[in-house]
Amino acid sequence: MQSKMIKKTGSNATPGRAWQRMLSGRRLDLLDPSPLDIEIEDIAHGLARVARWNGQTKGDHAFSVAQHSMLVQDILVVLYPDAPRTWRLIALLHDAPEYVIGDMITPFKSAMGDGYKVYEDRLMAAVSTRFSLPLNPPVTVSRLVKQSDKISAFYEAVSLAGFEEDEARKLFGSPDSISMESDLEFRNLRPMQASEAQTRFLKLFEKLTR
Repeated sequence: MQSKMIKKTGSNATPGRAWQRMLSGRRLDLLDPSPLDIEIEDIAHGLARVARWNGQTKGDHAFSVAQHSMLVQDILVVLYPDAPRTWRLIALLHDAPEYVIGDMITPFKSAMGDGYKVYEDRLMAAVSTRFSLPLNPPVTVSRLVKQSDKISAFYEAVSLAGFEEDEARKLFGSPDSISMESDLEFRNLRPMQASEAQTRFLKLFEKLTR
């Protein structure tokens, strides 16, 4: 991704391009994104190639944001089996902006301050508008997605990122609300190839929007 460039000529400063060309052919303005330039194929392609944990995970492949997003959706359904499709779609797309801005660990986001959050929020708003999702989901939904996200982080940390369980519990909370059957499943995460993660992400999106 190429960030905004500044070309200087004497005392005058002219902003360079701040858009990225997507494989779909769209040109997405990263500073002022339009919902018309958001395509689910671009999101799936990008997220399947963005590594969680900065790539510091076990296995021959990176554990991608696409796979994480599907896991968060799976956990939400375990926590709330009757969750409407809209809720599940919000969970699946909760990290969608990372298809163009990448995945940064939380401590680094905090160090960067509000500047990063502004552009992330603009991209999320464009994604939400594009797929007819609420710009401000109900508190109940936001909390459920956040809880699912933290539980996902716990399982990823323990299964793939080399964390001890006690340390993961302190950082990400306890997964005690997860059933024993699901707990065993989530403790055996397998990083997928990018193409597999991309295909599965798109199939789940299609299922939720059919």
